[in-house]
Amino acid sequence: MPERCGQYTITLSNSPTILGYAAVGGKKEGEGPLGKRFDAIFEDTHLGEETWEKAESALQREAFTRALDKTGLSKSQVQLLFAGDLLNQNIASTFGLREMAIPLLGQFGACSTMGQTLAMAATFVDSGAADLCGAVTSSHFCTAERQFRFPLEYGGQRAPTSQWTATAAGAVVVGRGSRGVRVSAVCVGRVQDLGVTDMNNMGAAMAPAAADTLYRFFTDTGTVPTDYDLIATGDLGLVGSRLCRELMEKKGLPLGENYTDCGLLLFDRDTQDVHAGGSGCGCSASVLCSYLLPQMESGALRRVLFAPTGALMSPTSSQQGESIPGICHAVLLTSGV
Repeated sequence: MPERCGQYTITLSNSPTILGYAAVGGKKEGEGPLGKRFDAIFEDTHLGEETWEKAESALQREAFTRALDKTGLSKSQVQLLFAGDLLNQNIASTFGLREMAIPLLGQFGACSTMGQTLAMAATFVDSGAADLCGAVTSSHFCTAERQFRFPLEYGGQRAPTSQWTATAAGAVVVGRGSRGVRVSAVCVGRVQDLGVTDMNNMGAAMAPAAADTLYRFFTDTGTVPTDYDLIATGDLGLVGSRLCRELMEKKGLPLGENYTDCGLLLFDRDTQDVHAGGSGCGCSASVLCSYLLPQMESGALRRVLFAPTGALMSPTSSQQGESIPGICHAVLLTSGV
């Protein structure tokens, strides 16, 4: 059963296990360092659909279908889906997964949504409220640009601090199993707002939330950063990950060489013109499912703290001059391989 550990962290003792997972992406993601690790790369980022939004829905559907296929189970056995994206009213998720006919709880945590959906799925399984759950998250460069910034035809210049929204989706199926990567603990984030208003500097807006959640998790569990094989935030990019390091050092828990960020792993900043790195719900989701989980299954990594971050803004709040709050949800993944 889920149990409190300290003030903020929940430990999961009934072995909620990732039984299947998949990552799918677009052409640019396929050209990145992790491209060959994806389950599928779509050269046509329309995915044969009429609109970018329908293409993102197709990405979600494809990721979940492939993850479920790996388990050998049927969709009728999945009792709950937790899914989210960046679009208004979570339309990529609701339209993408409606044909599954699986009970759905839509989630919004901006780019932290993979952490949120995974935490929810694992907690439901651990508590006995469900035997099998899915967690799915996506983003699409073109849908995000249309909603949050400018139409692609505008052709505006991007600031050096800006990040590239991933056209990608990641999905996991969580149940109980004797083998596989376990979800051992979760730490739900608190909203942090240091007054950043620049939508082209999401890393700076989200870094305080990452540092806050990591510090609270380490304090609750009595651990330090070196107790983990890898700590992966996302998607802070270059600017935000540097700020996160500075903030953690000030808190007395400096992050070492075992710290990285999903926004720095998905793309090659030197060759792919993504400026400060990757972002979007699909960035940390696809890095989790294409890189982190396979590394854990192989035994190369055993204890990974996955801590995706999100900027909790909307076009309306930005137009009204509001600042950009951030949030970060941490999920402890362990492997007994």
